[in-house]
Amino acid sequence: MTTGQPPREVTIPDEPLGAALDRAAARCPERVAVDFLGGQTTYGELADAVARGAQALLDLGVQPGDRVALAIPNCTAHVVAFYAVLRIGAVVVEHNPTYTSAELAHQLADSGAVVALVWEKTVPAVLSSLTRTRLRAVVAVDLSADLPWSSRWKLRLPVPRARKVRAAMRGPLPPAFPMWHRLVAKADPVDPAHPSPVSTDLALLQYTGGTTGTPKGAMLTHRNLVANAVQGHAWTSAELDEEVVYGVLPFFHAFGLTLCLNYAVRVGATLVAFPNFDPALVLEAQKRLPGTFLPAVPPMLDRLAGAARPGDLSSFRYAISGAMALPAETAKRWEDASGGLVIEGYGMTETSPVALGNPLTDDRRPGTLGLPFPSTHIRVVDPADVSRDVPQGERGELLIRGPQVFAGYWQRAEETVDQLLDEGWLRTGDVVTVDETGWVVLVDRLKELIVSGGFKVYPSQVEDGLRQMPGVADVAVVGVPGGDLGETVVAAVVLDEGATGIDLESVRSWCEQRVARYALPRRLVVLDHLPRSQVGKVLRRQVRDLVLAQ
Repeated sequence: MTTGQPPREVTIPDEPLGAALDRAAARCPERVAVDFLGGQTTYGELADAVARGAQALLDLGVQPGDRVALAIPNCTAHVVAFYAVLRIGAVVVEHNPTYTSAELAHQLADSGAVVALVWEKTVPAVLSSLTRTRLRAVVAVDLSADLPWSSRWKLRLPVPRARKVRAAMRGPLPPAFPMWHRLVAKADPVDPAHPSPVSTDLALLQYTGGTTGTPKGAMLTHRNLVANAVQGHAWTSAELDEEVVYGVLPFFHAFGLTLCLNYAVRVGATLVAFPNFDPALVLEAQKRLPGTFLPAVPPMLDRLAGAARPGDLSSFRYAISGAMALPAETAKRWEDASGGLVIEGYGMTETSPVALGNPLTDDRRPGTLGLPFPSTHIRVVDPADVSRDVPQGERGELLIRGPQVFAGYWQRAEETVDQLLDEGWLRTGDVVTVDETGWVVLVDRLKELIVSGGFKVYPSQVEDGLRQMPGVADVAVVGVPGGDLGETVVAAVVLDEGATGIDLESVRSWCEQRVARYALPRRLVVLDHLPRSQVGKVLRRQVRDLVLAQ
């Protein structure tokens, strides 16, 4: 763990992302690269599987620049497929494997993917959308093939537990359906002379914007992804070939992809991959292969700390929390349970994704986004005139520039121009303040600001106050059409079990001491739960739809 401030600048090597895997395989071929529920693959074996996977893709007709869709849960096959696609200069398109047919159809059609490597249970959703896509081949991925031999044997037993696990991992397929593991096993390693991509080539289409509109593909180059892995290494000062990274975040999400697939390989870490987040699985893995580094979101940290016994998490030296604000209570709970640090980071898909973070030292400031990553520069500007920087300490929109900033949106030139300004400055849409020492605090999202009676209401500020109210388990604040007011502030709350006496009057009374009068909720809606993304972020747009439906 680092003991000082990270460097302000780093040198980004001119290389493709897969070069880090080649180095790790040459440096420590016997080190475990991936552990999937006890099934272990060394760096030497991983590099060989990637080379064979690359040739299997060539045999399927994939050419440099072609898009290859991945819709796979976390597993060893996902790692192999990711690096195999990149090895031949093709472009990875990551998808959530639990998406509906309609959601997959849009992204598959938009990317123009020619081959899809798909979890068995996702195959029917992909096949039902074939007519809307350019797919020439769909290949199934069997999660159980990555398990150790003993576990695969147990899955064949005619007992209820084996049937339950088998049903969760596998799905029915048409006869003689092509299987990824078999294609890789049968293929020869790709010819070493086969051209590798260059740093400026497109490596990844990562879809974003699903909560605010039609998802669009952020174009990330090899240089973007290499840069963020290098920046992350500089930030953590991790020793090569020593870390054990726990892959509880989905690899198809930008946060999980960069820290679990790219950063982990760059530092020669062992990646412990989980097909889904389950505290029991994590604690079981701790007995087999204790983790040192946990990228996670606050709800994961909370659940793990709550499920652990004393000493269960003591191997984790540090955790990085992202995707949403890290509550002080969650940070304390994790640090008390593990004895290590948890820091907050900030980024977005368009920044590969990490752009700012707290240092991994006692200088960290919980509740802040921290400082810019190495070689990353920021500005805080007037959202109505992005050419004008606001005075220090005032609220404004955060702009970011750095080697991890994306190349634009796939086939969406107009939206790219709106987001990516001259000289490489990226509009984040986030409202922040920066103090005299350069620390950044997130205030809110521009698109989620509520304008009520001419006043600007920041939902997160109202939420922060309401979360402290006894009986309130969770809260999201949204704006709905409100006549002369413009918008009405609505608090959607989830109550603690058995909570009583919480109504609009009591909520307003509680908030009066914490927020301005114009920000007080004018309506209260009680929900069973708040809709969240795959990584646990509250989807305010969906909350607003639920409020309007009521």
